[in-house]
Amino acid sequence: MTRLYNDPAEFAAEMTDGFVAANPQYVRSVRGGVVRSTRIPQGAPALVVGGGSGHYPAFAGLVGPGLAHAAVMGDLFASPSAQQVHTVATAVESGGGVLLSYGNYAGDVLNFDAAERRLREEGIAVETVRVTDDISSAPRDEREKRRGIAGDLVVFKVAGAAAEAGADLAETARLARLANARTRSFGVAFSGCTLPGAPEPLFTVPAGRMGVGMGIHGEPGIDETDVPTADGLAALLVSALLDELPDGVDAVRGTRVVPLLNGLGAVKYEELFVVYRAVSRLLAEAGAIVIDPHVGEFCTSFDMAGASLTLFWPDAELEALWTAPADTPAFRRGGMAPAEPVETAVETVDTAGGDADTAGVAPASPASRSAAERIARAFAVVRAAIDDAADELGRIDAVAGDGDHGIGMQRGTRAAADAASRAVALGAGAGTTVDRAADAWAERAGGTSGALWGTALAAAAGVLGDEDLPTPAAVSAAVSAATAAIQSAGGATLGDKTMVDALLPFRDTLAARVAAGDDLAAAWAAAADAATDAAAATAELLPRLGRARPHAEHSLGTPDAGATSLALVARAVAPLLTREDAR
Repeated sequence: MTRLYNDPAEFAAEMTDGFVAANPQYVRSVRGGVVRSTRIPQGAPALVVGGGSGHYPAFAGLVGPGLAHAAVMGDLFASPSAQQVHTVATAVESGGGVLLSYGNYAGDVLNFDAAERRLREEGIAVETVRVTDDISSAPRDEREKRRGIAGDLVVFKVAGAAAEAGADLAETARLARLANARTRSFGVAFSGCTLPGAPEPLFTVPAGRMGVGMGIHGEPGIDETDVPTADGLAALLVSALLDELPDGVDAVRGTRVVPLLNGLGAVKYEELFVVYRAVSRLLAEAGAIVIDPHVGEFCTSFDMAGASLTLFWPDAELEALWTAPADTPAFRRGGMAPAEPVETAVETVDTAGGDADTAGVAPASPASRSAAERIARAFAVVRAAIDDAADELGRIDAVAGDGDHGIGMQRGTRAAADAASRAVALGAGAGTTVDRAADAWAERAGGTSGALWGTALAAAAGVLGDEDLPTPAAVSAAVSAATAAIQSAGGATLGDKTMVDALLPFRDTLAARVAAGDDLAAAWAAAADAATDAAAATAELLPRLGRARPHAEHSLGTPDAGATSLALVARAVAPLLTREDAR
C-alpha cells in the first residue's frame, strides 16, 4: 500500500514538486509536467515524453541531456490532458519541432493527438512515435494496437541520443520508430497496487497465483498460473519473447540483444538478480549475444508486485545511440559535457484549473447568466452523484480494464463543478460556463474519459452561447453536437461497448421528445431512462475499442463503465430540471 501522502487528490502535484526540488540540476517545473533546467540548442528537435504519473522513473526521471527534453505528467494512472501536452511542448520547442513519444494507451492517444493538431495549427512541426512493445496486449498482426510498457525507455533513449547527436526531427522520429519495431516486452504480476488514500488495491491476483501478461495498470492478462520459481519465471519470459522476433531479426543465434529486466515496484533488486541469472543463461544457450544488460526499475506501478522482461535487438546504428551518454535523474551512462543552466524561477504545478478560471468572461445576457447558474448547480449535483458511485464505477472498470474510471470521473466532475461555480461568480453566460467546465474536466481527469467529456462539453458550449436562454431545442442541439464530437474524437459507434452506447439513445430520445413538444424536464427524464437501459444492456456486448478490447471476454456480463457513468450523470441532472422548472 501507499503509506505516505497528505491529500490523496494532491499526491501527483506534491510528488512533482518534490521531484523538482530534489533534481534542480536536471529539471524545472512547468504547468503540466517538467522540462530540462538546462538550455536546449536552438534548432534541435525536442523530445517530449509522458503519460500518467505513478510509473517512476517513467516519465519525469528520464528528462535530461541525452534523453528526453520534457515529460508531460498526468494524474495518477491517467493520461495528461491535451492542454498539458501543448503547454509542456511549447515550453521546450526551440525551432526544431517536437517529437511526441508515449505508451500506446487510448487516453494518451486522444490527448497527445489533440495537442499535436494544435501545435501543427500554430506552425510547429510535430512527429509522433507510440511505443508498442507489450506482446501480450495484441496479436502480432495487430502490433499497432499493443500498449507500451518498459520498452518506453529504449525508444526514448534512442530518440534522445539522436537529437543530441544533431539529427533533425524527421530522422529522430525514424530512429525512434525503428527502435520501437525492434523492442519486445512481456510481463507478469503477483499482486496489485494501492493508490494513495485507497482502502483496497486497484486490482488483485489470487494468492499463490500469477497474472501472465497483466498490464501495469492492472489490465487483465492472457493467462493465470501458479507462481513459478525464479528460474521458471525466467524461462516463461524468455521463451515468450524468443517466439516473436522483430522483423529484420532472422535468427537468435549470433544476434546482439539488450535485455532489460524490470521490477514493477514490490519485486526488488535481489529477486530480480536471481531471475536475471537464468535469463542470461537462457539467452546464451539460444545463441544470442547479450550486450549491455540492465536490471532494475524502469517502469513501475506503485507497490505492484510483478516483473517484465524487455528484449531490444539493435542494429549497429541503434546500438550506438543506445550506448551513447545520457544524464538524467534515473538513467545515467557515459560522460555528458556540462549543459548551460536556464536561469528561471521554478514553477509549482497548478492543479486548480488554470489561469482561465479567473480571467475575464465574455459579455452575457441576463437570461444566459441565469441559465449558467442552473448549469453550475447541475455540475454540483453530478459531482455528488459521481462521488457516491466512484467505487462501483472502478469495480466495473476493473473487470476488463484498469479500474480507474471512478477515480477519473471524480477528478473530472469535481474540477468541472468548481470551474462552473467560478465562472458564474464572474458573470459568465451558459456557453462560457460549460466551456470553462469542459477545460477543467479534461485537464484534471485526464485519460480517455477526461478527453471525451471535455470534447463533448466544449462542443455543447459552442451551441449554447452566451446570448439567449437555452430552449429545449437548443439543449437538444447541444447534446447532438457533444455526441458528434465524442464519436469524431474516439471513433466509437453503437455496439462497441463504450459510453456511445448510452449516449446515442440519450441523444435520440431527447431529440424525439423535444420535437414532440415535451418540456425539457420531461424530455430529459425520458432520455435519461433510455440511457440507463442502454447502459445496462452493454453487459451483453464485447468491447471493440479501448483497454478492455484485448481481453473482451472478461467483460461479458458486466456493463461498460463509461456508459454507466454517462447514464448516472443524466439521471442525476433530471430531478434538478424538474425542480428548476417548478420555480
